Amino acid sequence: MERNSAACAMQWSIELEKGLRSKKPGRPAEAILQFGPRLQQWSREPEPSSAAHHLFDLIPGEDRLFANAILLRLADTFRLGDDHIRRCVVKVFLSEYRCREKRKGYKGLLSKERVENQSELLTSIKFVFDNGDGNSRALALVIFGCWADFAKDSAHVRYLVLSSFVSSHALEAKAALFAAGCFCELSDDFPCIVLELLVNLMTSSETSLPIKLAGARVFSKMGYSYSIANRAYKTGLKLLLDSLEEDYQIALLVSLSKLASTSTMLTSDQVEFLFSFRSQENTIRVRTTTLRCLCFIFSKGLCHFSVGPNLVQALFSTLDEPALPSNIQCEALWILRKMLLYMLPSLPSNILDLSKLLSIAENASPSLFMSKSLLATRVLVDMSIKFKEHGDLGSGLFCSSPTLSQLISLIINRITLLMKPLFDLGQADVLALKEVNNLLYLLLLMVGEHPELIALVLDQISTFIRNISNMHDIITTTQADILWHEKGMAMRLKVACKLHRFLLTFLENLSEAGTINMVVYDKVKLLVKHICEANLFDCYTQTIYSLLLHSRVIWHHNLDESEDSCIFDRNSGMLLDNCSVGQELVSFKFAKKVLAENMNWSAYKVGSFSVCQGAWFVATFIFQQLITQVHSDSCSCWLKSLFQFACSEAKLTFLLLTKRSSSLVDWLETMEFPLTLLRNDLGEMDLDGADNFNEPNYGKVLLGAYNSICSSKETLETAFTLGQSFCFQKWFLFLRAKVLRAVVDVLDTLETIPFVSESSSINEEVGKSFMVQCLQRIVQISLRLKRIAEEFDLVGASFIDIDNKSAKIISGLALSCSLVAFITGFSLFVPNLPTASIARCPESSENILRAYLVQNLAGRLWQTDRETSEKLCQLINLREQPDKRFCLLSGNQVFNISSEAREVIVLCSHAVSRIACLKIEAAREQSEENITGIIKDGLKLTFEILMKWMEIPFRTPKYFFRLRPSIGSELFAENVSEATNGLHISPGQHLSLSLCLQLKNLPLQSTKLYCMLRCGVSSIERKEEQCRSGFQAWETDEMVEMNKELFRYVTESESSSDNTMNINKRGCGIDDDREFVNSFVCFKLNERGIGFSGCSLDVSGFPTGSYRIKWHSCCVDNQGNYWSLLPLNAGPVFTIQ
Repeated sequence: MERNSAACAMQWSIELEKGLRSKKPGRPAEAILQFGPRLQQWSREPEPSSAAHHLFDLIPGEDRLFANAILLRLADTFRLGDDHIRRCVVKVFLSEYRCREKRKGYKGLLSKERVENQSELLTSIKFVFDNGDGNSRALALVIFGCWADFAKDSAHVRYLVLSSFVSSHALEAKAALFAAGCFCELSDDFPCIVLELLVNLMTSSETSLPIKLAGARVFSKMGYSYSIANRAYKTGLKLLLDSLEEDYQIALLVSLSKLASTSTMLTSDQVEFLFSFRSQENTIRVRTTTLRCLCFIFSKGLCHFSVGPNLVQALFSTLDEPALPSNIQCEALWILRKMLLYMLPSLPSNILDLSKLLSIAENASPSLFMSKSLLATRVLVDMSIKFKEHGDLGSGLFCSSPTLSQLISLIINRITLLMKPLFDLGQADVLALKEVNNLLYLLLLMVGEHPELIALVLDQISTFIRNISNMHDIITTTQADILWHEKGMAMRLKVACKLHRFLLTFLENLSEAGTINMVVYDKVKLLVKHICEANLFDCYTQTIYSLLLHSRVIWHHNLDESEDSCIFDRNSGMLLDNCSVGQELVSFKFAKKVLAENMNWSAYKVGSFSVCQGAWFVATFIFQQLITQVHSDSCSCWLKSLFQFACSEAKLTFLLLTKRSSSLVDWLETMEFPLTLLRNDLGEMDLDGADNFNEPNYGKVLLGAYNSICSSKETLETAFTLGQSFCFQKWFLFLRAKVLRAVVDVLDTLETIPFVSESSSINEEVGKSFMVQCLQRIVQISLRLKRIAEEFDLVGASFIDIDNKSAKIISGLALSCSLVAFITGFSLFVPNLPTASIARCPESSENILRAYLVQNLAGRLWQTDRETSEKLCQLINLREQPDKRFCLLSGNQVFNISSEAREVIVLCSHAVSRIACLKIEAAREQSEENITGIIKDGLKLTFEILMKWMEIPFRTPKYFFRLRPSIGSELFAENVSEATNGLHISPGQHLSLSLCLQLKNLPLQSTKLYCMLRCGVSSIERKEEQCRSGFQAWETDEMVEMNKELFRYVTESESSSDNTMNINKRGCGIDDDREFVNSFVCFKLNERGIGFSGCSLDVSGFPTGSYRIKWHSCCVDNQGNYWSLLPLNAGPVFTIQ
């Protein structure tokens, strides 16, 4: 548990005192400066609560005592020290002042409420002012400014500040103006006095320019109220117009822009003034400053005011001014983009000079200011998107095909132009690569709004690949420098990776939009062919590009039904009946080259990408080879775990593919793939054709895959027992293993029923009691699968930094589990079945079970397949929308089901329709024979859906390969009672706790955390369990339920208008006939993510023994999204004795 500033106060005070007393030269100044960051941290933290006092064993008021002592010691040091010591003291307070949120109610360590000895502190500083020279008086005035929150109330200090305006010492006068500005930020009467004195000071001919510049900066701090700001703005505007001094004008322009940004009513006036002022005959510096002031206002988001066409024309005219530097023209383009996005719908079309923007984008040469072309291109792209959104707004002006195609050609030509110098120099330019990345992003935006441009974009990229390949071939024939070739390879790899990421995102977006067809596939295949045949790229690049054609998620839905999807492999002479298989075999060949050239890191990246794309044979082969190439034990264990994971999925893939054709086996043998890894679990199979395939082998292969997944998880747990390393990976493997285990159990049950298999006699009779037993087991498995689906939801909500694509995959896996849970629970939806003994579960009610299964699936389908969701609701006569809280998702994940789950959605529709038919049939005829037939049909449907479910490609999220420390929270607790040592209470007492909750590995995104604590009679802890070294939060049974209850509490708390729900809340209940108690706690965090609170658990009815408190926490980010926080330590253990 990290100590907060209050807990460190005594130590900091002692260290400061020792440093100031040190005789070592420079040590006192070092001790003062060392306190600077501590003062900033302390000032940003709230005052400690009673829980914090108890946790750190502090006496109430102790922190204030030491804070007061430190401030008095610094003030005394300032009074007695030399000039260097005084400057160090000023630097400490000035650094704290600059870190404040000045207009949001300062409550830091130097606020009036927290400083005890205000008069003594001010007296020490005034002593220096009264007895020191000009420099000392200036330093004293700066400190008065830093202490403005309490110094502004002193009439004597006010007089000193105001009287120093006319000091003959320049530093003193400037320091006085600084202090006056600090006072003006916090006072409503002082600015009026300062404003009158400023006018006299600024208009006096005796005032030097540095003093005038310092006075101009004071105007920016007069925003305490609108009346003061309005008066100061008008006064400053008059001073600006009456002056001819360039530096003075620039200072006032900046200061008035900052002042105007504090008020929406002043912002519009300032924008119009800046445009009018820059159009006059002013110097380049003044016109440049006006543009920068406009940039400042627009960057604050203050663009919601009336902007006329004349302002747009003024910006267009700025682009023609050759005297303006390129960076200033870039700022003009940036402002133009902001304005056009805001006012484009109401802007006359004759105002838009598209030809000028196209000319800028085409003619800007690569230079230090490359962003000029990029900004012009971005404006054109944004306009094209905006016109598309408003339909006929841009008809005849922009949305014609020639203009859009011209823009795409412009982007590709610009990328080629940026690449040419890099090839000539043989080294990478960071700015050029960054602009290439931005241009590719613009292409993605355009295609997203204009799908008709897909083919053109792919053609242009192919042309770009050919051009840079030819460029490379020409240069390499004339360049023999080995060093040049090495640098060039690194640069080409970076360009290739950027283009690969673009193509991957491009294709995934197309797949999600459903706009992929054979034309797209042929063009991508041609592009990949160019890359694989070019001398420009290495075998690693060729491998990752060849894998683009492998993904079934991208291509399967559009190409499998086409005759063109068959690929002829010239090397093996085999006709492969699946495009993804053929491409994986090609990728396998390239991957072997990567390994042969000892490109181990590149091979690892290929393996990772193969896992994400579902190329399991490639991934298995690579990770198996890499295990022996590393020397680190931790790396070896990680690679071994990946190998076992990939091998598990390869077994399932091999089973499905060999069912269709035996050609894959022959090809893998020729490529020296270790088939024994896959055949161990297949048993004796007839691979001559699909018709002779022995269906019951599915269960055996799934069991083998399950064992491999468990081995993968155990490898990680054995190698990384301490800490919370690989949390996502372990949890993900844990859930995958649970899914496979559940499906194995279902298949084992179905295999005991002869009529399920197609090869068995459909007329074979099965006893009614035996069928009921089978249904009972399957329904219990259904409930397990429903819970696994909710656990997948929790995974997606527990990792705040998860990328959007990975979140979609997690949502798809949750939907997949929900589907299997629904179909295995079919007997609950068919009336008149003997289900009285089937519904033997904690919920105890058949209606509740049906509602749980339906709502779990319908809530996920509501946004993507409304028709199927409504059919689901009709199964249980729900008239309202499904309760979406039953599938708890994070803000990054809410119903985020895309193309990753398209095949699952189709299967859901089929399953729901078939179940509905079974329900109608059962209601129509209720004879014993008919009921038996319906049970048979239901079990056959379950088997059929499972077989189709197994053929859906399993996807691994990219986040699986993110190996950074896990984001989560840690909980620390102490007994409030001081009479006991540790968490010990007597029987019949309540347990009162002081709590500390600490965020780990996460930048602060929320100032409020919520936590739920639960303890039950069944939570009794044995001594050997208390000494366990590892803690896996996801292995606790209550985690999903606790997260649901916490989510419900947070929802009620956040929606409560009077915040009455934000107080701590207690509760109790009975679960599985066992008593438990709950407590909900809210924590307010400091800047380091640490919060303190307290709670009480009513354990008065618990028998003697040791009990572990289980806990779960969450936060709500700045966008209002709910995020679960992974518990990184086990809950505290208390003893009743």
